[in-house]
Amino acid sequence: MTEQIPYLSPEIIDRNLDYKSLVGALRDAFAGDWTVPVRHHHGIPVPGEEDQTLLLMPAWDAGKSVGIKIVTITPGNGGRNLPAVQGIYLLLDGLTGAPKALMDGKCLTVRRTAAASALAASYAARQDAKVHLMVGAGALSRPLIEAHRAVRPITRSLLWARDFGKAQAAVADMGKAGIAVEAVKDLEAAVRQADIVSTGTLSREALVKGAWLKPGTHLDLVGAFLPEMRESDDEAVKRATVFVDTREGALKEAGDIVLAIKSGALTADRIAADLFDLARGKHKGRQSDDEITLFKSVGTAIEDLAAARLLMERV
Repeated sequence: MTEQIPYLSPEIIDRNLDYKSLVGALRDAFAGDWTVPVRHHHGIPVPGEEDQTLLLMPAWDAGKSVGIKIVTITPGNGGRNLPAVQGIYLLLDGLTGAPKALMDGKCLTVRRTAAASALAASYAARQDAKVHLMVGAGALSRPLIEAHRAVRPITRSLLWARDFGKAQAAVADMGKAGIAVEAVKDLEAAVRQADIVSTGTLSREALVKGAWLKPGTHLDLVGAFLPEMRESDDEAVKRATVFVDTREGALKEAGDIVLAIKSGALTADRIAADLFDLARGKHKGRQSDDEITLFKSVGTAIEDLAAARLLMERV
């Protein structure tokens, strides 16, 4: 009789993966020698809606662990009151290939994504960053707010969304969990006072303008995951020291990077470092208090595997 593979639910993931520990696990993974192929990316037509996206994301630490995440991103789910991101993660034994666990892919994704942004901020944001602005009220809003608080002394968290009602609802939900956040209506005013600006939207046009960024701001771009999507304009990219999670992924899939290169606002050689460079000490990150920094993530399977392994150690 085949032994049943355990399923690790969102509740188990949230309970066992605190952000401080997860950021540390990601730092160790990026400093290590794991194998991470470029993810498979497929567009799937959905009648009467925007295309669905299927992502297949494998990674392995040879002889120890193999993992693969299967994710769908369905923009039309908003009208169904369902999350746009759905998925499952499968962790395998690296020596035998035997399945070890199934994990909720959506929860693992948003948690490791937020931790990757916090890891980047630990190098690129000012040490004394106190005001954090979250742009977008989706699934990433609370994780990004909590993750940045784990690495910087944030005393004030702001949240903006196109629909102010959704912003208020998200703030109310976080308030019930003891997380104090303010909903704001004026995006420009909020950006101008923020030390860290995180974006987690499916926008296809720039939301954050470079002209609004004060000296010392760290811009954390997370949501746009296709070459035609962007959350920042060319001016933001021009003014900033640019960091990415992986160079290969960013140059292929990150609209904020791809479109800026296409317009001439950025060249590939002006990307200062990726998370591998930062974790391995090849680049120190922020060089001065007045420097504007920008981090663009599209996600990489090394983050999933690091999170899955930490989770298995704890459960």
